[in-house]
This record gives sequence, C-alpha cells and structure tokens, in this order.
Amino acid sequence: MIRHGQFLSQKQTLSQKLSPQQIQYIKLLQLPTLALEQRIKEEMEQNPVLEEMDSFDESQITLQDSFDDSNPELAREKEEKEASNEKEESPLEEIETNEEIGKIDDDDWDELLHADETESYKAPLNPDLDEIRDLPKPYYESLLEELENQVQLLKLNEREEIIASEILGSLDDDGYLRRDIQAIIDTIAFNYSKLVMEEEIEHVLKQIQRLDPPGIAARDLRECLLIQLELTENSIDGKNLAYKILKNDWDLFEKKHFAKLIQKYHCDEEDIKAVYSCVRQLDPRPGLVETPDSLAGNYVIPDFDVKYVPGIENEETGIEEEGDFLVTLNQRNAPSLRISPHYRDMWNDIKNKKSTVPEIRETQTFIKAKIDSAKWFIDSIRQRQQTLMNVMQTIVALQADFFKSGEGMKPMILKDVSDRIGMDISTISRVTNGKYVQTVFGVFELKYFFNEKMETESGKMVANLELKDMIGKIIAEEDKLKPLSDQEIVEEMKKRGFPIARRTVTKYREEARLPVARLRKHL
Repeated sequence: MIRHGQFLSQKQTLSQKLSPQQIQYIKLLQLPTLALEQRIKEEMEQNPVLEEMDSFDESQITLQDSFDDSNPELAREKEEKEASNEKEESPLEEIETNEEIGKIDDDDWDELLHADETESYKAPLNPDLDEIRDLPKPYYESLLEELENQVQLLKLNEREEIIASEILGSLDDDGYLRRDIQAIIDTIAFNYSKLVMEEEIEHVLKQIQRLDPPGIAARDLRECLLIQLELTENSIDGKNLAYKILKNDWDLFEKKHFAKLIQKYHCDEEDIKAVYSCVRQLDPRPGLVETPDSLAGNYVIPDFDVKYVPGIENEETGIEEEGDFLVTLNQRNAPSLRISPHYRDMWNDIKNKKSTVPEIRETQTFIKAKIDSAKWFIDSIRQRQQTLMNVMQTIVALQADFFKSGEGMKPMILKDVSDRIGMDISTISRVTNGKYVQTVFGVFELKYFFNEKMETESGKMVANLELKDMIGKIIAEEDKLKPLSDQEIVEEMKKRGFPIARRTVTKYREEARLPVARLRKHL
C-alpha cells in the first residue's frame, strides 16, 4: 500500500562551510606575484581604511642544515625543537577551525588601531620600480591596424571595403582565416543588408593575403606557404620545385616521404634538401607579431629567489663547513599595509559617542566594518606569506642537490611536502601552481620539482624527469637517416637499466613535443 501525506522527521548531518575570510585566504594563496599586486590595489581602492606604507625591510630566511635528512643529529635536534614549540597547523586548517578569525570586539579597537606600524609588511626592494610601472606605456600599432591601413591603399569600392573589414575581423591570433566563406556572406547580409557573392570575397581575400605580412588570412598552412612562395624571389634555391610539391603533393611533403617525391619529380636528395631549406625560411604563423610591449608581458616575475652560499674552510681544522640556502620571497609579495591614520583619528573621535543620531551610528558602523575587512585582508596576506615560505623552504630541503648544482633531481610529490610541514595537499597545490623561483641555473615553475619515481633494475629510485631527459638525449643522438621508433627507444632504455613501457615512451616524447620517428627523418 502506498501511503500519501506529510510527515515530520529529523536528520542530523555534518557539513562545513567556508567563511568569506577563509575563501579570501584561499584565493590569495593561489595568486602569483603580479596578480597579488593587482589584487592589493583593487582592495585598497574598495577599502579606504587600507593603505600602503612607505617603508623598506629586506626579508630573507636562511635554510640551515637541519633541513637535510642526511644529517640524523641535526634532523633530531630540529624535531626536538619543533616538539617543544607550540604545534603549528596549516594556515588553511587554522582558518577552518577558527570561525571567529578576524572578528574585532569593541574592546580590541584601541589596540588594533594603535598597534606598532612596524608589524606590517615589507615594501618593494626598489621604490623606483613603482614609478616606472606607473609611466604610460608606449603605443605600438597592432597588426590589425597595420592591415587596415594597407587595405585603404587597395582602392576598394564600398562593398569590397565591407568584405575586407569582415575578413580582418575574423582572423585568429596566428593570422589565419578559420571562418567559413558562407558565414562571412551571412554576416554581411545581416549587418549591412548587402548580398555579396563568394567570388567577390575570394577576390578581396586574395588581395589581403598578399599584404604585409604575406600569407595573412590564409585558410590553412598549405595556402599560407604557397602564397609566400609566390612572393619569394625566383633566385632562391628550391623555390620552383617547392611550389610544385606543396601545390600538388602536400600530403607526401608533410609526411616526409622523400623517396616518393624523388621518384615522382625525377630529382635527387640535394633537390629535396633545397626544397625543405626554402620552406623553412617561410613564416607558418604570419599573424604572430610580437611588439616590445607584448614581449614584456611574457616575462615571468619569480615569486622566490634561492641561492646557495657555500661553507668556508675552518682555519683550525681545515674542514669546510656546510653551506646554507638563502630563500627570499619577492618583496612585491609582501607589501607594507596598515590601517589609515586618518580613519584611526576618526574612530578616536566617535568611538565613545553613544548618540542616537542616525548619521553618527552609520559612521561608526561604516568605520568598524571597513577596519574589520582591512584586518581580515592583512591577516590573509600574512598567512599567505608564511605559507609560501614554508613550502619553498621544504622544496629546497627535499631538492637540495638540484639547488646546489642544477642536477640530481629527486622523486617528489605533493604529499612529501605536505607530510613534512603538516599542511593539506590542496594547500601545497595552490601554493605551487603558477609560482616561479629564480635560481642560478634559471627560472623554474615550482611544479617542475614535483615528479613521480620509478625503480630501476638495480633497485635505485629515479625521478620521471630524469627519464624524460634520457629519452630526449637518445632522440638527439639517433641516426637522423633512420630515426628510432618508440619501441626501439624502449629497448635502448632497457639496455641502460630503465625498463619502461612503450606507451610511457610515447607519453614522455609527446610531452617534450618531439615528433614521431617518421617526421624526425632527415636526408
């Protein structure tokens, strides 16, 4: 029997919701240096209570040998010292267990507002950099503007100008016209109430494709290269044969079927070499034009700087002491923030007023809310700074050999760092994602230092990164007339004591953007 009706019941569930302050900390944690700088500016614009101080204080932490697992005594001293101190939890875990974080009682206002300003964060290393960043950027004409100016010199009629404008507006970042011709016809009919024919579009398109850079607005790579070949000087070796091959036998050319090309065109290897040499001089991405301004935007701003300071020789014993690692956080990660003295004075004037006037009560509520928000933000920045340094120190400790010599990368996963400093794996992932470190060997993303491991035939554990490098070296040293297949690379790796599967070789080769054997073949 089916029972109908309304019934009351109780159900107990356990759920956890993140407070706005917790969410704010998590979002700040995953921001890289430049994004953090922008986020702080936005917060200062939204909250007039928050302001940046003009101060300078260099921040650096020396990583002692106690981080080195190879020294049991120092490691034990470190453990005893940590055990004697108050247990340190992950900033994320601390936030999750303290729902009252950032809450300010009325009795705490004087202490907060008159706190020592030196407690705030460090200013940028070079204050002059701020002035440089605030200077207006020089103007560079975009490729689209350059093309529009060239189109004006083509003496097109009104219909053709509309077609040209629609074509230029449809180009992708590489300069290709990926849009279907019929779609352009439909757009012009809808927006301009003009019915144009496909022949008209092809006529205008052909003229645009021969502007500077040549090959712009091509519909595929083959067409792009053919257009450039048409405009290339006839004196260049291999041009004529290259044009014939690309026009009639693109598939054979793309797949490097040298023998078939030689047989079909009654030529020799030197002729085919000249063809490939000619094609290599062409631009496969004519729309990818980088201005000085765009290049500047591609620079990586390291979040950390790590240097190894070698130990000095003891004059009495003649034994060289162990060196130290100097781990520095980019100063733009740690701005000097404080609560505005102006709003502090305002609070001093109205804090004891128990007025029933709505304006005064609204002012008290406004200032309290803004200072509450400022304190939450400053606390989140402080926790972010501490978490970043803890994670970076641990990475340096676990990969000490690499930071000393640039070699000897050890297997390491997120859990290794998580277990060592008692933070959640998700926190480690947020810290390392999109963050970079400057070393004497170059700039590396923190994710670079995390790699899985495998056991060799001798029982030694090696990092996957080492396997990738070895596969790259095998390919670099192969006979280019007879490149090794993935299975042959497997056999070569096995000879060196690394038994890995063919699919693993294929995966690592593709990650390194190395083509298959057929496409690596040279004449």
